[in-house]
Amino acid sequence: MIETSMQDQASGLRRLTNPSRTKVITVTGGKGGVGKTNVTLGMAASMARQGKKVMVLDADLGLANVDVLLGLRAGKNLSHVLQGVCDLKDIILEGPHGMKIVPASSGLQGMTELTPAQHAGLIRAFGTLEEEVDVLLVDTAAGISDMVLSFSRAAQDVVIVVCDEPTSITDAYALIKVLSREHGVTRFKVVANMVRSYREGRDLFTKLTRVTERFLNANLELVACVPVDERVRQAVRKQKVVIDAFPRSPASLAMSALANKALTWPVPRNPGGHLEFFVERLLIKNDDAGELIRE
Repeated sequence: MIETSMQDQASGLRRLTNPSRTKVITVTGGKGGVGKTNVTLGMAASMARQGKKVMVLDADLGLANVDVLLGLRAGKNLSHVLQGVCDLKDIILEGPHGMKIVPASSGLQGMTELTPAQHAGLIRAFGTLEEEVDVLLVDTAAGISDMVLSFSRAAQDVVIVVCDEPTSITDAYALIKVLSREHGVTRFKVVANMVRSYREGRDLFTKLTRVTERFLNANLELVACVPVDERVRQAVRKQKVVIDAFPRSPASLAMSALANKALTWPVPRNPGGHLEFFVERLLIKNDDAGELIRE
């Protein structure tokens, strides 16, 4: 019975990743308020406009806001999936340019610290998803919770969004430190967000690398400098992605360039680039959840 269940899950995962591989990118930052959700949605919309099948997972399980920023109404969310009320496919929303949104719950404190059984249920839910996906963007919560670490260490690429504030740099460093020292994640892509110039973005990146190079075995790459732009706030008020509301604004152009760059990041020849192995890596890195799934 157990073997049949696992075979069914594997079959569904193969359908998900056939014929193409899924690029999995986790967008995180440590500190809240650095603009990672706007960066995530800007990348997603830009990729979707190019015909890519894009899915955004709102992994801020307690204070979800991706659906709100897009003006979407989620009847059900991940909390209902974990309660067994519905399947993952039943909660997926369609956003701009056909991109898919997996909404999380908001205002449910219990969702911020999942039990091993709930974690296993989340992994199992993704294991049964049959949606064809080219790129999965995971927008994490702030902080260094188990869920943030799980999604970061299971992804193919980890994007750290940081702004020029001491607390942002400190929190980004703390996240990189935990992921590199305790979970073997050594490569990070950095987005300097809300900077006044490219030079300021480079200086911000230098501040971060100065401490990581000294104390950590981590490789950081600056992949974008997104300028401070009032149009981003205006787009949020309109409940639109900035690249749709103001496509020629400085922030929009920077996010679009970042999305184009991300599409060129290689999907490795080894299985790590497949969404099925994203799920397996989530499972492997959580022994309790893994035991529950294997039972």
